Amino acid sequence: MEAITEISSYLIQTLMNLLLLGTVMRLLLQLSKADFYNPISQILVKLTNPMVLPLRRLVPNFRLFDLSSLILAIGLQVLLIIILLKVNGAYQPSLSTLVVWGLLGVAAIFVNIYFFALLAMIILSWLAPNSYHPAVQLISQIVEPIMAPVRRVIPPIGGLDFSPILIFILINIVEILLRHLASSFGLHPTLVMGI
Repeated sequence: MEAITEISSYLIQTLMNLLLLGTVMRLLLQLSKADFYNPISQILVKLTNPMVLPLRRLVPNFRLFDLSSLILAIGLQVLLIIILLKVNGAYQPSLSTLVVWGLLGVAAIFVNIYFFALLAMIILSWLAPNSYHPAVQLISQIVEPIMAPVRRVIPPIGGLDFSPILIFILINIVEILLRHLASSFGLHPTLVMGI
């Protein structure tokens, strides 16, 4: 019986995490003003539209910020936490605690996406410099808004860009802060992706 519970928990968590990741990626692509016509952007939009468009009727955008995608991401994270708590027979916290946990989970996903996008950009700059593949272009468009301000502080020296080092340090600091915040709110690390 424990194996069935563990398998069902794993499958639910995987499916919900994929939905959550797609929603956060959609929000991140909008924030970074990535190419809407990129094939990967189009796939994300088509996959998340059935969930985002009904919310968009209720929640308008705030300037360039897509509030409906953010609310959907937090809602999916809260739903995932509730499902995992029920499957494991754990207590149900208050709604305000669940929302805080959802916010922390979404923030952790943002940080993880930036970490892996930055890592991928560095590797691809060595293996496939000046590539026009849609994935490479999208990664570059996601990372550039956080790279540009750091490059102004630490310009390339001798053709080498050291700004990713500072960004990795900042990402690690944010991860530490998120872990401590999660711990202070009683969030168990297995309930959200990335903490």
